[in-house]
Amino acid sequence: MKKNRLFTFMSVLLLTGILSSTVYSEVKLPSVFGDNMVLQQQTEVAIWGWAKAGSIISVSPGWDGKKYTVKTDPSGKWELKIATPQAGGPYELSISDGQSIILKNILIGEVWLCSGQSNMEMPMKGYTDQPVSGSNDIILKSANKNIRFISVPRSGKTEPQEDFKGNWKEAAPETVAEFSATAHYFGKLLNKILNVPVGLIDVTYGGSCVQAWMSKNTSRPHKQWQIPEKGDSIDVPNRTPTALFNGMLYPVIGYCIKGCIWYQGEENQKEPAKYEELFMTMVNEWRSLWEAGEFPFYYAQIAPYSYSGTDTSYYDVKLNSAYFREAQLNVMDKISNCGMAVLMDTGEKNCIHPANKEATGKRLAYWALAKTYGIKGIEYASPVPDSLHITGDTAVLTFINAPNGLTSFGKELSCFEMAGADKKFHPAKAYISESSVYVTCPVIKKPVAVRYAFKDFVIGDLFSTGGLPVSSFRTDNW
Repeated sequence: MKKNRLFTFMSVLLLTGILSSTVYSEVKLPSVFGDNMVLQQQTEVAIWGWAKAGSIISVSPGWDGKKYTVKTDPSGKWELKIATPQAGGPYELSISDGQSIILKNILIGEVWLCSGQSNMEMPMKGYTDQPVSGSNDIILKSANKNIRFISVPRSGKTEPQEDFKGNWKEAAPETVAEFSATAHYFGKLLNKILNVPVGLIDVTYGGSCVQAWMSKNTSRPHKQWQIPEKGDSIDVPNRTPTALFNGMLYPVIGYCIKGCIWYQGEENQKEPAKYEELFMTMVNEWRSLWEAGEFPFYYAQIAPYSYSGTDTSYYDVKLNSAYFREAQLNVMDKISNCGMAVLMDTGEKNCIHPANKEATGKRLAYWALAKTYGIKGIEYASPVPDSLHITGDTAVLTFINAPNGLTSFGKELSCFEMAGADKKFHPAKAYISESSVYVTCPVIKKPVAVRYAFKDFVIGDLFSTGGLPVSSFRTDNW
């Protein structure tokens, strides 16, 4: 429970000391609880807040007529768990210490955390001079009382924060225009297929590195990191270890969620070797702090973009984002209950924020619908190379996650390269046969290795027949 977690960090102990001197004369709730919120269905959800020390708090849900009670601790904090029914509503929720707060228009459904950097943060209306494809039409038709969302404002802090300024909103043109496009597409598809209310919690900050989303407890072993301490100024919150964890994530930890979707990595793309460990550490920490088991964690692979400038064939590990995409692909085998949406067909050479956010949101939703909600008969995982066989001058690649074979949708495959013993790669010809790809190169008689779309910027042309693109990959480790 959230109250117990306050004692897991020394920094939070200090914060608790500060809060213990605060006198609450009436019940106060954090902003994550309010009118229009969505609570996770068919489970026990935590509710917490503050009131006068030693007072008795009663919580009465409108859906079951029960009354739950708890006594505030010496600092005035309280927390309890209440049972939720099947999806439905709207309901009211009463919280009282003698004087009541009534939360209205509450729905019960599926709740997802949506986090990352600017590509998750990018609103449906787009950024200045950077559009989201088809956004005006989507915004116009977006009114839906069964899709709700709340956004945590940008904030970088040296110590974990208990609250933020924000409120839950119903999906409508004026609200959806300002909300994450990726998250909206994700939630919209879940709502349509599952026919239940969907709640989305947006915790995003453009340009943020993964280190900023980790706690001091997890960050301290990294001696090279400059971790801000209490009283320090934070000049660049999105690139400061622990700053966004403290200022944005911590206030919502413990709010019951079904799972998390994540779109981040552009800020870390120059450190692919480190990212695998950092990302796994972050996911494990979040799961531990939520105390909800290994909840689903679905993430988007970064889309191709010209990080290296005009030389799109650049192989330098510091610049070629294919190495980073490879790291993200590798993580799928190392984190339980996770999945990755591949975006090889959505990248834009000169814009790091692809306009096609619908593909991202839907592909993340495919993972959730299939793996979390058990929808059968759909493709959700992109094909992944499984083996390489050399027969004479031909390299044969077999793939998994291609139940109905592979396709290039009628186009000639143009993203394959081949190398011999000299480790020099040359453009190769390739053709598809069911779930295999046959690769040859006129100047290489004895192939050793194959690469696919292993460039900084490239538009992928290999897909499953369900339309899911194959990630860039290599069979070598040079």
